[in-house]
Amino acid sequence: MKIAPRQIASFLKNPDPAVQCILLYGPDNGLVKERADQLTQQVVADPKDPFLVADLGNDVVKGDPARLGDEAAAMALTGGRRVVRIYDADDGIAATFKDFLKEPVGDALIVVSAGDLAAKSKLRQAFESAKTAGAAIPCYADDNMSLDGLIRSVFKERNIRIDEDAVQFLNAHLGADRGLSRGELEKLALYAGEGGKIALEDAVESVGDSSAYSIDTVVYAAAEGDSEVLDRTLGKLWEDGTNAVALLRSMTNHVIRLQQVMAQREAGKPLEAAIKGLRPPIFWKLESRFKNQLSLWNKPLSAMALKLLLQAEVDCKRTGIPDRITCARCLQQIAAVARRQRRR
Repeated sequence: MKIAPRQIASFLKNPDPAVQCILLYGPDNGLVKERADQLTQQVVADPKDPFLVADLGNDVVKGDPARLGDEAAAMALTGGRRVVRIYDADDGIAATFKDFLKEPVGDALIVVSAGDLAAKSKLRQAFESAKTAGAAIPCYADDNMSLDGLIRSVFKERNIRIDEDAVQFLNAHLGADRGLSRGELEKLALYAGEGGKIALEDAVESVGDSSAYSIDTVVYAAAEGDSEVLDRTLGKLWEDGTNAVALLRSMTNHVIRLQQVMAQREAGKPLEAAIKGLRPPIFWKLESRFKNQLSLWNKPLSAMALKLLLQAEVDCKRTGIPDRITCARCLQQIAAVARRQRRR
């Protein structure tokens, strides 16, 4: 069965006991891992207990399909329900799960972790078509709503107050990978201390040295038409595991902010005041570049850029074209528009 996005949080907190096998897939590896850990902890107190948790690689299941049934039916020497975790799953084990889901054995919870799987993936189809024993949960990069919830929950757990400007800044500069985002937030929470307070300056200082500014480098290069810097920095971000959809959304947010300033200028607000009024604020080192971009982009061109970005995000989720190729092509198209404007 498919688990709809709005149902994921409640399902993870209280999984249907009839669902024995759960597939977690998507481009956000950090979120896949976090949800796999959450499901494991619903069953066992110690995920490292070798008597209660069995970890299998995709190649093990592919080479010995019977191993899945054996592990699912195995009894724990210390008693209690077991968890079987399968990593780096791909379509090579789709047939094994298709057969298992028809006639599951044992009572172990089987958690399957995979990367981004296309809609036509045989492994996805095996889980999504299962009537009761299997469920598939997509793990995409945090959108603003889910990231906002993560930010607030991390600090609430530690009784740390955070200014709204700081929340907005973190929303704008995190989100490419759930694991990386949580790591940055944990670092900031440690800095603030139990019962402390986080201001915008603290968030900027903490996140400023992270890959967020590599993302800004890509976004600003695209908006300014610098294809060389864009191409070079994209290569670095791909090596760091940056999510293509998250990068497209960062570009989308940037174009929307340009539009917001355009609208305020039309309403008679001074340029400096319009830029200063943006929330989260433009990082001071980037203010002059942001201002210069307003001379390259107008309402029709920015609307066209948003259309390109929306289509690219849809293509990342629905076509078989690699996400990185789709993302890079879209950003280079935007850069080409900016270059034409510079030559005018």
